[in-house]
Amino acid sequence: PFTVRASSQYTVTGEKAHPDLIHAYTMIKRSAAQANMELDVLDNTKGSAIIKSCDEILKNRLHDQFIIDAINSGAGTALNMNINEVVANRALEILGKKKGEYDVISPNDHVNMSQSSNDTFPTAMHVAIIVNILATISVLEDLIRSLERKAIEFKDAIKIGRTHLMDALPVTLGIEFGEYAYSLEIAKKKFYQAIDNLRYIGLGGTAVGTGVNSPKGFSQIAISHLSEISGLDLKPSPNIYYCLQSKFDVANCSSALRNLALELIKMANDLRLMASGPNAGFAEIIIPAVHAGSSIMPGKVNPSLAECLNMICFNIVGNDVSVALAAQAGQFELNVMLPGMTKNVLDSAKMLKNFLPTFAKNMVDGLVANSQTISSHVDKSPILVTLLNPYIGYLRAAEIYKESVKTGITVRQLVLSRGLMSKEELDRVLSKDNVLGG
Repeated sequence: PFTVRASSQYTVTGEKAHPDLIHAYTMIKRSAAQANMELDVLDNTKGSAIIKSCDEILKNRLHDQFIIDAINSGAGTALNMNINEVVANRALEILGKKKGEYDVISPNDHVNMSQSSNDTFPTAMHVAIIVNILATISVLEDLIRSLERKAIEFKDAIKIGRTHLMDALPVTLGIEFGEYAYSLEIAKKKFYQAIDNLRYIGLGGTAVGTGVNSPKGFSQIAISHLSEISGLDLKPSPNIYYCLQSKFDVANCSSALRNLALELIKMANDLRLMASGPNAGFAEIIIPAVHAGSSIMPGKVNPSLAECLNMICFNIVGNDVSVALAAQAGQFELNVMLPGMTKNVLDSAKMLKNFLPTFAKNMVDGLVANSQTISSHVDKSPILVTLLNPYIGYLRAAEIYKESVKTGITVRQLVLSRGLMSKEELDRVLSKDNVLGG
């Protein structure tokens, strides 16, 4: 059989095709059989057996028979034939026949009827990616809610802002966490835009998009059935050739994952810096101790979950580079780099699905503002002199700044000792509302 020969050639990752890709492909075979029966090109006995076989796979049976490596032949022909042969052999058993009696039900002539690897694999990858991006959105929303709760909790925690990693004008810890939540909300919207494009598929285009060996009406009927069984509102593409030749929509989805990763990296880096210390760092937040931080230094607490998130996101960025190279590597009527692209996108989504709930629950939800340190940083920061520019002038404010840095005397003390402003006026200028631009 094709599958056995192919499996010996593609010993690449040690991982089999993603279960969601197998399910997506099986739904395609089921939908194709339904369409072919309705168009009277596949008799009902064979078609019904194929459908029953597909239903068993969709109930997570027979998965041990899908043995092709996740990265396999160009255009995924090896996986398509693995699916065809498993479906055909089980359909034969349902009819009381022996496996391999392909004169009765053939993997090519019946299960693959009206199809090609070139239109089915792009369709399957779209379906599998949509399913996984929707699951990623769900866990992302939970993280956003965790960050929004912290933004409210920390709304009165005034801290020193930083630009260029140097002291800048004050903000609140709540402002920073609110921004993290907002940036992830923007990333979520990009996911919805990306998967909307993936809903347009080219099933029925067969080998090069012309639909050769596919009966008239097959594409619309098969896609209608696939849309119903998947629940994903799939639609025929206005240009089937685009679905085979271009992988723009998959690359766009990968870039949405990458852009989310970039925002998560920035947030994780901020949290790691804010948690640095406890004595020789920023020490603005206290992080949950999820496990011992060191095998040699007792009591050490590391930002381990933020570090793990960084590493996950670095992998996602790398996966996107691979997808980008694969997306530009198509020639003429077909991009054949489909298995690699699919694996990378699904791997990126899988890591986020698996880890973001842990990060939200065990890191973000347990963060505590180190109020004493935060207040001390604000009180001692010479940068507060910026607020005095309209009252004492830039040059005099610069002198106060330098003196504060040199002596460690606070801006408040220097201004009052020199009689540059009254206590009442200084209190008003350095009040919370004024400090935050209120």
